[in-house]
Amino acid sequence: MNKDERVEKLISEIEKVIVGKREVIELVVAALLARGHVLVEDVPGVGKTQMVSAMAAACNGEFHRVQMTPDIMPGDITGFSMVRQDSGDMIFKKGAAFCNFFLADEINRSSPKSQSALLEIMEERQVSMDGVTYELPQPFMVMATQNPVETYGTYHLPEAQMDRFLMKLSMGYPTREEEKYILRHNGSSARLNLKTANAGTHVDNTIKTTDIIDLQEKADNIYVSPAIEEYIIRIVTASRQMDGIRLGASPRGSIALYQAAKAYAVVLGEDCVLPEMIKKIAPYVLAHRLMLSSQKVREWDTAEAAVEWILNTVEVPV
Repeated sequence: MNKDERVEKLISEIEKVIVGKREVIELVVAALLARGHVLVEDVPGVGKTQMVSAMAAACNGEFHRVQMTPDIMPGDITGFSMVRQDSGDMIFKKGAAFCNFFLADEINRSSPKSQSALLEIMEERQVSMDGVTYELPQPFMVMATQNPVETYGTYHLPEAQMDRFLMKLSMGYPTREEEKYILRHNGSSARLNLKTANAGTHVDNTIKTTDIIDLQEKADNIYVSPAIEEYIIRIVTASRQMDGIRLGASPRGSIALYQAAKAYAVVLGEDCVLPEMIKKIAPYVLAHRLMLSSQKVREWDTAEAAVEWILNTVEVPV
């Protein structure tokens, strides 16, 4: 199967703003096609915010950004009920989450109360208020960012919150040539207006949100062989049984790996999931779901290294 031209158009438009990060862009697009959410953990200034705003602009989606400070209230995200002064009726005022692409910038700087407001949004794609359920627009994606270096005044994301993210990624610094290109093209024409998704002049609306929904359905129909399914189960089971891992991946983790692999196949233009796709995306899908024990393990000392160790020990299907 050839790569869908809509996927290539979307990636190409994002690359106009995010230079030299093709692999990261492909993973974010795969998360979108898998109906998943992404946590980007990296230092400030590497393009985390522009990534999601460029994606929203490229597919003409509605984009909302919330700076997650300690004074942000859950109602700012979900919405709230209020009384109309003229009639006395209760009305619901929609919060920032009612959009296609929601950016929770510096999510670990908001209070646990505001962080928990995202749980239903991310899992059920809905908001429940006063006994009424409000569906969010489709497609819907949450992209959260956090700075791993400065932890003063931050609130650690609980495991239940981390498990809601399909992938955890890192942008990384650009190369010297890429940074030179960024310096030369860092004019006003290359900047996106973050207030509205389609206000930027640099990113064109190449596809529609209906195309994203169609691509999501296309990912649903990607073939996964029984051998690949067994491979996923063995990887996840190994994370629960290995010494040095206090908390392994849950069934939500195996479902996430399964869905992400099918979406990644669409991004690569394949009609089935291959073992190398599983090995490629497994660290991004599983590492943030693991909790290492306090014991020092000789082979690895990070969750990402633990997943890589599992991938190197679990037998790969032929």
